[in-house]
Amino acid sequence: MWNYILAGGCAGVIAGLFGAGGGLVLVPLLRRCGDLASDSVFPASVATILPICMVTILVTAGQGKLPVKEALPYLVGSGAGGILAGFFGKKIPVLWLHRILGLFILWGGIRNLCRA
Repeated sequence: MWNYILAGGCAGVIAGLFGAGGGLVLVPLLRRCGDLASDSVFPASVATILPICMVTILVTAGQGKLPVKEALPYLVGSGAGGILAGFFGKKIPVLWLHRILGLFILWGGIRNLCRA
C-alpha cells in the first residue's frame, strides 16, 4: 500500500512543481511498484494524473495565477490528441510506448539542461 502512496505522491509533487510531467514519474513507478499488467500502466497513469491536475488547477486558481486565456487555444488540440491516443494507443505495442516515453524524457531533459 505504501508503494502506491509513494508513487502517487511523487507524481503529484512533480506535476505540482513543474506544471506537468507526473506521468513521466508515474509510469515507471507503476511498472515497478504496482501489480499492473503492462497494458494497464499507461491508462492507470492517465487516471491518476486527472485528479492531480484538478487539484493543481484549484490551488493555482486559488492563488490567482491560472492563465485561462493563454491556455484556451491549446484545448482543442489537446482534446483531439487525447481522443486519438485513447482510440489508437491500444494498437501500439506496450514496449514501443515505453520506448517513446523514454525518448520524450531524454529529449525534455536534454532540452532543459541546454537552456541558459
